[in-house]
Amino acid sequence: QVQLVESGGGLVQAGGSLSLSCEASGFGIYAMAWHRRAPGKQREMVAEIIDGGTTNYLDSVKGRFTISRDFAKNTAHLQMNSLKPDDTAVYYCYARSLSGPFWGQGIQVTVSS
Repeated sequence: QVQLVESGGGLVQAGGSLSLSCEASGFGIYAMAWHRRAPGKQREMVAEIIDGGTTNYLDSVKGRFTISRDFAKNTAHLQMNSLKPDDTAVYYCYARSLSGPFWGQGIQVTVSS
């Protein structure tokens, strides 16, 4: 069983930065990701990092967001720069493990114009 706890969301002005963290408990995690769901829209994958270091990003965040993983602390981070009002959403941490996929509770990110 894997549990995910997100932190770091909040309110920021357009052009600003926020950093999200996801602390995982459990074993066998081989990929972590951040997804988001904006009001009235479907959930979308924002960034993922797979064991070995491969990363993938949503086109609209490329060059602005960076995902990283601290294996020693079993934590994934999402550094978000040059934030836009369109980035406003609930952000969810996601982990794929040998025992299946797991989701965090979600954390609000609001970018004001």
